[in-house]
Amino acid sequence: MSDPRVPGEGSVIELPCGETVRFGDLDLGMREYQCDCGDAHAVVMDVHPPERFLPDFLVEVLREAIDTTSEEMREFGTPHLMGIVMEEFPEAVVAEDASEDADVGYALVWVADFDARRLHEVVVELVIELMEHAVSHGEDEGALREFEGMMHEFDVSAFVDQYRDERDLDAEDPYA
Repeated sequence: MSDPRVPGEGSVIELPCGETVRFGDLDLGMREYQCDCGDAHAVVMDVHPPERFLPDFLVEVLREAIDTTSEEMREFGTPHLMGIVMEEFPEAVVAEDASEDADVGYALVWVADFDARRLHEVVVELVIELMEHAVSHGEDEGALREFEGMMHEFDVSAFVDQYRDERDLDAEDPYA
């Protein structure tokens, strides 16, 4: 994580596209940043709940099933989801530590090369892969076949559309 300082400007983040944005220009409600490069970049902060991407029941299951190794973040949450995304797309997501900037209200921020809707799809796709991997390590071959069968019928794009509609995550609103 870099921490470039611009005199009088505070900390800035170098985005995947090469542009920069000040920490203070990203506020807590923002889900997307309309960049000078012309693209919208997904914005995620440590204070955003994982329910932004996944239903409550699934977040509960993940919290029960996943044993985190972090002393600072013992409960599975958004930082873990974004870690999974960064592992899969290391060039497409930047992460910055804003914990030294008490004015912004968040400690960690991630900005992606893709928009908020695409990030939502990526998170769902990666959680499905994680779940499939976990089921494949079980001893029940029938459960694995059943899970794989369900996933062949599962439409990630349709799920994301429906979930965003239910949660009022409007693509036109950078704060949704």
